[in-house]
Amino acid sequence: MKISFLSTFYPYRGGIAQFNALLYRQLEKNHEVEAITFKRQYPSILFPGKTQLVTARDVADPIPSKPWLDTVNPWTYIRTARKIRKSKPEIILTKYWMTFFAPSLGFVLGRQSRFSKRIAILDNVIPHERRFFDHAFNRYFLNRNDAFIAMTEKVKTDLLSYLPDAKCMVIPHPVYNQFGPRMDREEALKDLGLPQYKDKKILLFFGIIRDYKGLDILIETLAKLDDSYHLIIAGEAYGDFKKYQRLMDQVQVSERCHVFERYIDDHEVPLFFSASDVCMLTYKSATQSGISGISQHFELPTIATNVGGLSESIIHGGTGYVVDVVDPTEIALTVSTYFTEHKKEYFRGNIGRENNANSWESFSKSLLKFIDTV
Repeated sequence: MKISFLSTFYPYRGGIAQFNALLYRQLEKNHEVEAITFKRQYPSILFPGKTQLVTARDVADPIPSKPWLDTVNPWTYIRTARKIRKSKPEIILTKYWMTFFAPSLGFVLGRQSRFSKRIAILDNVIPHERRFFDHAFNRYFLNRNDAFIAMTEKVKTDLLSYLPDAKCMVIPHPVYNQFGPRMDREEALKDLGLPQYKDKKILLFFGIIRDYKGLDILIETLAKLDDSYHLIIAGEAYGDFKKYQRLMDQVQVSERCHVFERYIDDHEVPLFFSASDVCMLTYKSATQSGISGISQHFELPTIATNVGGLSESIIHGGTGYVVDVVDPTEIALTVSTYFTEHKKEYFRGNIGRENNANSWESFSKSLLKFIDTV
């Protein structure tokens, strides 16, 4: 089967590019897959991070992608649409995570042959951070697809609010397995420069720092726990990190917060997940989280707030805990229960068994089986 896969690929970095690379490698085993990426993904003025591209330190899979599409140059929309149509793919696969990409992706999809099935894998439909153009852009993109894959029921529900008759299958987010094995905890702490905290209870906040991810909620949670609890914060802030530092100072937990405010290179990921006792997803809103896919790979239990589709990746009381309210007091009680009842190893064993079903092979098989019905 001939597949055109239009999304972000190497040399771009980040969770979406990693997802696409892993799926590409699985699909190419039995199919002819053409990866098409962006000449320009975001204009620099709109990108809140330090760089969009992989660096020499990143352990990124160099997918042989074709940089055709510039999100802010309509002439490239026309050229990309023509090139894909000329190649006559049976499937055109896209990954959709932000309405900013709706004009470029939607234009390309709208100019394809009716013999090509257009399938979108949806990370989000309704954005976490709303903009005035979201509704119109969503409609433009969604109406130019034949079917959809959602990774949580929440995203499917959001899709159906736009297209009540949409063909959509929910396939859970696969486990990110490209980071290698879990390390010894003490060794990981030593490599992070934190060997003196080996007897402490360590919570982990990992990934891009944005307001909806609730780092402020987690800092306030830490303030309600005793001095044996520490927090590792690892990720690049999209916005001003100073407000979080001020909050740490205000609630007097700065000495218990170990901050790595930068993009975390792939080779460093095992350090943070191996050094920690539990992954914290104290989100204020969510659809799903790729961080849970990394945490599952390292068999690190997760405590998450019950927003969006976060709870769908956790078996409450089996692989982690789901807190029904976004409230520091309730979250702190749950964290305390996790440690006092010594749940880490029990949850870890259950996660290992669950991981077998959440493989990239399983995801791709379910994807292709669904496409056959479209």
